[in-house]
Amino acid sequence: MSLSLKPLDQQVIVITGASSGIGLATALAAAHAGASVVLAARSLKTLEDIAGQIVSTGGEAIAVCADVAIRADIDKVVDAAIAKYGRIDTWVNDAGVSIYGRLDEVADEDSRQLFETNFWGVVNGSLAALPHLKAQGGALINLGSEASEESIPLQAMYSASKHAVKGFTDGLRAEIDADEAPVSVTLIQPTAVDTPYPDHAGSYLSGEPKLPTPMIEPEKVASAILDAATSPTRSTKVGGMSVINTTVAKILPALGELMGRMQMGRQQRDEAPHAREGTLYEAGETVATAGQTHGRGDDNAADPKQAKQSNVRAA
Repeated sequence: MSLSLKPLDQQVIVITGASSGIGLATALAAAHAGASVVLAARSLKTLEDIAGQIVSTGGEAIAVCADVAIRADIDKVVDAAIAKYGRIDTWVNDAGVSIYGRLDEVADEDSRQLFETNFWGVVNGSLAALPHLKAQGGALINLGSEASEESIPLQAMYSASKHAVKGFTDGLRAEIDADEAPVSVTLIQPTAVDTPYPDHAGSYLSGEPKLPTPMIEPEKVASAILDAATSPTRSTKVGGMSVINTTVAKILPALGELMGRMQMGRQQRDEAPHAREGTLYEAGETVATAGQTHGRGDDNAADPKQAKQSNVRAA
C-alpha cells in the first residue's frame, strides 16, 4: 500500500525522552521545521523550559510529564496532544537508559527497571499512539540501536532491551501491513551518539562510564528521525559504525564478539566514579543534546579487568 506522510510543518509530533540528547535534538529540529511538538519526559520543569524556548521563537510546543513505563502516563500524553492539536501525525519513542556493569553484578531490580523504560516504554507508546495514527495516517518511530543487532559487553542488558525493541517493532510492522493500515513503522539504529547518555546511566564500574569513539552528533540522528516522519522507511542505521558493527555481528559473529571485548576498556574513564543510579528511577537533570564529555577525546580508560561492583543504588 502506498503511504503518504505530511510535511513537517503540517505535523503534530509527540516525542518521549524529549528533555535531553536525541529526544531534545529532535524536538528542536522539528519545531524549527514548523511542526507542533508534544514533549514528554519525567521532568516537567525541564520540559516547560524547553517548550517555553520553542514558543518564544515562534514555534508550537507543549510539555507533558510522563514516565513511559506507566501506561496511564502515556495515555495522558495522548490526551494532551489531542486536546491541544486534535491529532497525532508522528509518534517518536525515544526515552531510554542504560546500565554499565557485568551481568553477574547488576541487581535484578535495576535490570528490570531498564526494561520497563527501554522496552515497555516503547510498547506503551506504540500501542497508545496506534489507534490515532491508524485513524488518519502517520508515522510511528522507535529508537533502537546498533545494539539491536549486536551485543555490547558491560551494557549487555541494554543490548538485550534494544534487541527486544527491534523484535517488537518488526512484528508490529508486519501486523499493521497485514491490516493495510496507513501507518509507517520505523526502527532507527544509531551508533554511539554524543549525548548525556553515560551521565544518565546507572553504573557498577570502577571508573566513570563513557561511550567509545567515534561518536556521531545527536542532530544526525534527529535528521534521520524526521526523515522517517515524512518518508515511509522500514529502518535506518545512523552512522557508518552502525552499518559496520551490525554487518560484522551478522556475518562474522566471532569477530564481532572480539571487537566488543576490545571495546570494554573504552567504556569507562580513568577517574573515580560518582556512585549513582543514573536515571533508572528518577528524572535526569542534564538539559543538553551533546554529552558532557564532548571534545575530551580521552581514551585512557581503566582496564576492564579492574572493574568492580559499585552500589548503583547509592545516594
